[in-house]
Amino acid sequence: MNDAGELPLNDDYQPPMANGEVLFDEPWQGRVFAMALLLEEQECFAWEEFQAVLIEVIDDWELSDARDGAYAYYEHFQEALKRVLATKNVLELKELDARTAAFAARPHGHDHPAT
Repeated sequence: MNDAGELPLNDDYQPPMANGEVLFDEPWQGRVFAMALLLEEQECFAWEEFQAVLIEVIDDWELSDARDGAYAYYEHFQEALKRVLATKNVLELKELDARTAAFAARPHGHDHPAT
């Protein structure tokens, strides 16, 4: 750990950044990043726990034979958040998968669920 209490992470484990700012290619990436920060602030998990799971997810991907696409940091980030939430029993994976599918099925450009 460094002086700030954070695990030192190499570039593979850091979010895409430019000029000290985190970069997002898609709106969902910013949302999942913000959710993780908010949940950590609400003490649902410790950031160090999340970082350890993120490292595990990325390492699993690097060792996987299914590694046919480009490196997708936020997909790994989302998977790590999903694993942490399941481990901490914040919500059930079935519920999270159903919500993820519902949001993914929305038309492009539609940022708000129907009420």
